[in-house]
Amino acid sequence: MSNRGFFHFSALPMSTRMVYTMTLLVLGTGYLFAMLQVFFSHAGLDGNDKNISAQDIRIAYHGSESDTRLVAALKGPMAGMLPESERAVIFKWVDSGAKQEVFESDVKPIVQERCLACHDGSNPHIPLLTSFDEVSKVVARDTGATIPTLVRVSHIHLFGITFIFFIVSSIFTHAYMRPLWLKCVIIVLPFLTILTDIFSWYLTKWIPGFAWFIIASGALMGISFTAQWVISMWQMWFYTLPPDIEECGGVLPVLGRKSN
Repeated sequence: MSNRGFFHFSALPMSTRMVYTMTLLVLGTGYLFAMLQVFFSHAGLDGNDKNISAQDIRIAYHGSESDTRLVAALKGPMAGMLPESERAVIFKWVDSGAKQEVFESDVKPIVQERCLACHDGSNPHIPLLTSFDEVSKVVARDTGATIPTLVRVSHIHLFGITFIFFIVSSIFTHAYMRPLWLKCVIIVLPFLTILTDIFSWYLTKWIPGFAWFIIASGALMGISFTAQWVISMWQMWFYTLPPDIEECGGVLPVLGRKSN
């Protein structure tokens, strides 16, 4: 059925609905892994790695008033890279003043065995840990994500997530929903939350209370993605349209499914 450019899923060929279905399955799986990545990157920065909290978000972007960058990393995303006993050695070294002689005798062997596979200078986006001087740089107070890092991640998210929601929302436009304004809100919401989420990173860098805006933006984005995904999949394969449908003020007759 069609009117003013609107085509419900039931009016689309079987091949088109299969393309939409597989696209949503892959993007839905990708979104789940993205949420896992957020969890593993931030959970534990406050010392509790069992859940992710507002304090974790504050530390990630604003920094920690008590921990150094090294300690924050070993409590958070890097916690699983070292046994607890070796992390305790590094924590004790930092707490005792991060002296070079203790580094050479106790910490350097751990760094060489556990850390240099990645922190050897081959990746310019992560700290270099090949010497005492380099390690000393991450023993300074944790000030959170740097502005260059935020800029780099921002442009990746702005382009990447926009394309994802362009695809998902384009599929969702074929869904029948009343009231129409609710459908429009669900479509517009993720694009707005992309902007509020990213700008909140920078605001949290200076004002830690804005971490709640990051959480709220991420939650609204997830709700919108889930709504579009579930409604699209349901209406593509299981939903029966009402006998009379209005879209943009027009009455649409019910047509049978078409396939090819």
